Amino acid sequence: MSRREMLGLTRNGFGGVALLGLMSTLPFGQKLMAMSKPVVGNVAGSPHFIPQAKSIIFLYMDGGISQVDSFDPKPRLSRDNGKSPHDLFNVDATQFNRIGQLLKSPWDFRQYGESGLWFSDLFPHIATCADDIAMINSMYSEFPEHTNANYYLHTGIGIQGRPSMGAWVTYGLGSENGDLPGYVVLDGGLTPPGGLDNFKNGFLPATYQASVLKAGDTPLDNILPMEDPAVQKQKLRLMQKLDNSLLGRIGEVDQIESTIANYELAYRMQASIPELTDFSAETKATKKLYGLDSDDKHCRSYGAQCLMARRLVERGVRFIELTCPNTGHDRWDQHSHLIQGHTDNAHAVDQPIAGLIKDLKGRGLLEHTLIVFSGEFGRTPFAEMRAPVGRDHNPQGFSSWMAGAGIKGGTVYGQTDDYGYRAIENKTSIHDLHATMLHLLGIDHELQTFRFSGRDIRLTDVHGHVIHDILS
Repeated sequence: MSRREMLGLTRNGFGGVALLGLMSTLPFGQKLMAMSKPVVGNVAGSPHFIPQAKSIIFLYMDGGISQVDSFDPKPRLSRDNGKSPHDLFNVDATQFNRIGQLLKSPWDFRQYGESGLWFSDLFPHIATCADDIAMINSMYSEFPEHTNANYYLHTGIGIQGRPSMGAWVTYGLGSENGDLPGYVVLDGGLTPPGGLDNFKNGFLPATYQASVLKAGDTPLDNILPMEDPAVQKQKLRLMQKLDNSLLGRIGEVDQIESTIANYELAYRMQASIPELTDFSAETKATKKLYGLDSDDKHCRSYGAQCLMARRLVERGVRFIELTCPNTGHDRWDQHSHLIQGHTDNAHAVDQPIAGLIKDLKGRGLLEHTLIVFSGEFGRTPFAEMRAPVGRDHNPQGFSSWMAGAGIKGGTVYGQTDDYGYRAIENKTSIHDLHATMLHLLGIDHELQTFRFSGRDIRLTDVHGHVIHDILS
């Protein structure tokens, strides 16, 4: 630092230096920033208005759950079971275009809670949380193929290279914990089509990409120190000195500044991550709630992810995404073996998700945590012409749901047609979903932008409306 720079920083006296130090630490800095005026652009930690949610847990159902077999019952589909869909409505081409007969759901539906929300027998545990859930039965996507649909779901555009929604959230708000990343992906064992680009920072600074924690005893490589802490500190100081010297000559460079920040965070994570992943202090009742005593190893695995998500929320991590466990099927993508595939996948996630909702609620954390459950699209109401029976991709109508901070529980929004094929009432796009998520975090989706390639770009592009009808 030059003498001129030092004088500039201390022109308000050493009290100002102390205040600057305090404001750089959260949550003290967050409280000060929350009192400031709304901002546009890259001012981490400053919401545009008072937020209802502090964190988001995104339960990503990779492959696309069948809406007509889970949350959107269709009596007409049961009555017309076995008929040709071509005789009843216009049928669009599908991914494989092996269009068979209408297929009623193999599972029964029941109403739950005071609200009477419908759930199939696939999700008996989540159904007990009906009055906390706002069900959106009119979602649609622009893409019928996994990779592009995944990019669309995660980044708001169906091509590779854009920032993930988690990156946008941390870009706007930062993190409340300096020892953990603000954006964490809990890897259940299946990397989605499109790969890790679903979780990247895109054109945002590199510090906003996701940190992926793997399942198992070692969530991150090299998380346990291999040498004396004093030696590590000396190496870190040397790298900082060299990097800062370079920055002093060439000015601000994102790659170098992000590298400095990532080195420092990695050092702190060697202490914070082992403590985070140690469940020994959790009670037996809590572990049972999440299904950690289940005979199903996949339920135990996903239960550990959900418990980890709660612990991350407690520690101020801003955006947490959970990917699906590998149950031996191709995700929720059951082009065949629908009954076995959906049964096994649902059994793996049902109890852990219900446990997460109930645990957060019991600890007073649900009122500040938004839970979002969604895949990239749904499934057709007709079968594919192959055995065992399955369903093809359907981006024209599917179900997602939200629970927690700012959500009006026990609500159903929108609907599909009589066969669950197309959204026809209150059609809801992925951009609308993103706009609502940002809104609950105190971010105006139209104002949060980043200048790139000659224009101001945002997560929702030029689209998106907040779904006010599901908000409390």
